Amino acid sequence: MRNMAIQRLTIFAVILALGVVVLGAYVRLSDAGLGCPDWPGCYGHLTVTQAEQNTSSVNEAYPERPLETGKAWKEMVHRYFAGILGLIVFAIAFMAWRRRKITTGEIWKLPQFLAVLIVFQALLGMWTVTLLLKPVIVMLHLLGGMATLSLLWWLYMRESDFAMDTSVTSGTRLNTAAMIGLIIVVTQIALGGWTSANYAALACPDFPTCQNEWWPPTDFNEAFVLWRGLGVDYEGGVLDNAARVTIHLVHRIGAVVTFLFIGWLALRALLHNTSSVVRKTGAAMLALLLAQIGLGIANVVMGLPLWVASAHNGVAALLLLSVVTLNHVIRPREWV
Repeated sequence: MRNMAIQRLTIFAVILALGVVVLGAYVRLSDAGLGCPDWPGCYGHLTVTQAEQNTSSVNEAYPERPLETGKAWKEMVHRYFAGILGLIVFAIAFMAWRRRKITTGEIWKLPQFLAVLIVFQALLGMWTVTLLLKPVIVMLHLLGGMATLSLLWWLYMRESDFAMDTSVTSGTRLNTAAMIGLIIVVTQIALGGWTSANYAALACPDFPTCQNEWWPPTDFNEAFVLWRGLGVDYEGGVLDNAARVTIHLVHRIGAVVTFLFIGWLALRALLHNTSSVVRKTGAAMLALLLAQIGLGIANVVMGLPLWVASAHNGVAALLLLSVVTLNHVIRPREWV
């Protein structure tokens, strides 16, 4: 027997996690990541309204970062939704743990891991604020959100036998390619996070060239330094033009690699002879891949409009889920 309560709670958590990922991108891209300079509250209060009512004392306590109500609300709404998601994940973990000896084959280890991941993700959220938007923390926070979303989706597929197809065996030749595809997509998302965290999205304002050159001056020594010590305020970025151009170009190269490999993988899935599920997953991957490439180009030529940049993050999450789905379809019982 399957636990319908866990299934329903998990699919709700998937939808909420996707919303939290997109909302987090929106907060970051609208420069509201430090809208509340403390954690978990906002200027020492639980709500922005309370902070507004004490504006003079708040600004006196944080003279270097006076209250900006709009940015503060964006940050706190993101925290509220992330907090609700955390409570739901804990509920799923508790329900799965209670059923571990009741139902044969019950999946319970993955929810426990998710609960631990949520705690670590909350710490990354705190460090994002307290370490003043340190790029490596911002990037890890993004990857943590994507990992949470992916594992919740995997849990739902396992709990509900989603997209089960007995014609697909674990020995299919797609196995290795699908795993490589997953690694490539995750790496490209990390590069996107690094680009955003270092304010390098507009380092190349033209396309397909960069600053009217195919390869302008670069600085790889500075572009990928993960740790620059404590006490540095990274809002607005600290890198010079050459380093930002380097990050942007590497992200573009990653996009080409992703386009070629995931495009090939999607076409291979589309041509699968025995499984309609694999073919449908391949079609979804191809559609999302083309949308993602289009949004990436639009970000450059349109000057990084907020809605396009946020959609770019959302479609990246959906593309990741499509590759996770392919891995599940071709090996539905190999992993817990």
